[in-house]
Amino acid sequence: MEYWLALALGGLPLLGYLLWWWNELRYVLPLKLRDSAAAAKLPPGHLGFPLLGEMLTFLWYFKILGRPDEFINAKRKKYGDGVGLYRTHLFGSPSIIACFPTVNRFLFKSDDTFVIDWPNVDIVGSNSLVAVNGKAHARLRSYVINAINRPDALRRIAVVVQPRMVAALHSWSQNGTVKAYHETRKVTFENIGKLFASLEPGPLLNTIDELFNGLVKGLRAQAFDFPGSAYHRARQCRKKLDAIFRAELEKKKYQIKVGTSTSNDDLDLMDGLMQIEDDEGNNLSDQEVIDNIVSLVVAGYESTSLASTWAIYYLAKYPNVLKKLREENMVIIRNKKGDFITSDDVSNLTYTNKVVEETIRMANISAFNFRLATNEVEYKGYKIPKGWKVIMWTRYLHTNAENFEDPMCFNPDRWNDPAKPGTYLVFGGGPRICAGNMLARIQLSLFLHHLSTKYKWELLNPDAAIEYLPHPKPVDGVEISVSKL
Repeated sequence: MEYWLALALGGLPLLGYLLWWWNELRYVLPLKLRDSAAAAKLPPGHLGFPLLGEMLTFLWYFKILGRPDEFINAKRKKYGDGVGLYRTHLFGSPSIIACFPTVNRFLFKSDDTFVIDWPNVDIVGSNSLVAVNGKAHARLRSYVINAINRPDALRRIAVVVQPRMVAALHSWSQNGTVKAYHETRKVTFENIGKLFASLEPGPLLNTIDELFNGLVKGLRAQAFDFPGSAYHRARQCRKKLDAIFRAELEKKKYQIKVGTSTSNDDLDLMDGLMQIEDDEGNNLSDQEVIDNIVSLVVAGYESTSLASTWAIYYLAKYPNVLKKLREENMVIIRNKKGDFITSDDVSNLTYTNKVVEETIRMANISAFNFRLATNEVEYKGYKIPKGWKVIMWTRYLHTNAENFEDPMCFNPDRWNDPAKPGTYLVFGGGPRICAGNMLARIQLSLFLHHLSTKYKWELLNPDAAIEYLPHPKPVDGVEISVSKL
């Protein structure tokens, strides 16, 4: 008995040591043996444990400590700054983290070498705009930009989204106390549902909302597909969303067949996706349409609702900013007839647009972007191996004092001057910059206009903790008391 106990206790350190170096032996050692005479070397770092890699460390900083930027700071302290590249193993793959402006700019511009590669692509859809590359991406991107990001599209969108915003804010003031996170999600989803699939408020839209909520929670989760895991729940939600949108697609096909389809002036995004043709005149398949609707709803819904939530939060904490925002928007109120403003009015709201940019910078809704190295690349003496993931850690760009002075201070006046090149990548960069970036901006500007000119509010839990996964938000959902001015 003593013999086996001693053997077990003596073997535990050896087993732990082997597990800790397993990924290094599996992924790094073969590269070093192959390229022993080469000048380029792998970036510093460690790949952690089998399967998990450094996910436990990642979760420690993001979920337990609530200090996500320390994940990178710890690497900088341990390995030095170098060129802002570190090797790791996250989300199931050996990866290279890129966290400095120059290297991120290099990666975004090298779109042919570093192709987009989501870790849980089955959730967003392998045929979606955020997943495809080459001609398929160019064709989809061109349509989506024309549908939701061009000036004429934004003029139409401004007309569509404001009635729900105004009605929602009025309802908030009548209730007196609301959780801003839940309420902004509701009104944003109603608008996105209308713009993207002509869905009206009701039980079906509520069901879709719940399913998207479950889907989003699995986007940045480890891909463990067992009951109870976030990834498993996300996959189940995705299957149900596929069934719902396939039914909506069949309705539209039937309307076209019997001649009762929507006029060209009232086409939603799904209608437009059904009409896209490739060079040979072929339309998108049903699954391609569904994949793109799902991924675009995730992008348009989550980014806008979270940005609106953070705007409410920061404006309550910085009354001097709210005062300037209110004064600028009151000028438009005095010179307008009716409740609504136009997209042209928004373009003239100089300070409001600064508030929008500062809100999006601090919200850091998309903390990082994923790419896949299709070839081995050398960057300033370090190699990025073929087949490894590259994680562009854009959050760290926006919260680093080297890039933004006093970065955790909400200061729209910092936008009196443009950001340093490569330091502001909230919507990504290069040829894959978010196709709906102006849609998110105009919705937030319109929301701030109606909020600041008609209502006052205060945080009920101003010191609420922040949770950072899957996206940053205060744990209380930004509970506020709100009333009319």
